[in-house]
Amino acid sequence: MMSKVSWRSVLIGAAGMLSLLLAFALIVVLTGAYNVAADDRHETPVGWALTTTMRNSVQNRASEIRVPAMTPAMVAAGAAPYKAMCQHCHGGVGASREKWAHGMRPMPPALASAAAEWKPEEVFWIVKHGVKMSGMPSFGGSHDERALWNIAAFVKALPQMTPEQYKDFASAESEAAAGHSH
Repeated sequence: MMSKVSWRSVLIGAAGMLSLLLAFALIVVLTGAYNVAADDRHETPVGWALTTTMRNSVQNRASEIRVPAMTPAMVAAGAAPYKAMCQHCHGGVGASREKWAHGMRPMPPALASAAAEWKPEEVFWIVKHGVKMSGMPSFGGSHDERALWNIAAFVKALPQMTPEQYKDFASAESEAAAGHSH
């Protein structure tokens, strides 16, 4: 068992260390010492902290969302909005992201594979609320819940989709939008 003096020394040491860490962080913030340029990757600990914070934040906030049954009609209805709003950054199955999106930090995930790592309610939450300081906008203010769920359904279907299916979804939606539905 530690004596009172030992506990006091530990607390003083911990407070001193915390003060040093806070002072260091404040110096970095106030001097602009950390390079925020998008063409420079985050330092490993910063990248880990941002990625871990984002994932845990989304999981926590999406945990209470009730997921509707994801139907083929929802997947089909989400194709055109995905192509218009998401493909330029995230790409598609057999479709590359726009060249300019390669300069984004963090790099938007290729949802054709990354969507498998997220639950439907988490995809919905991200589409609705966006992600600060990532380039991922919030679509909740401009789209209703049904449209957001359609996009989430399409995103969740991407990992199982072939390039031909992806192309067919896009062309069928384009034809329907142009009034040339079969």
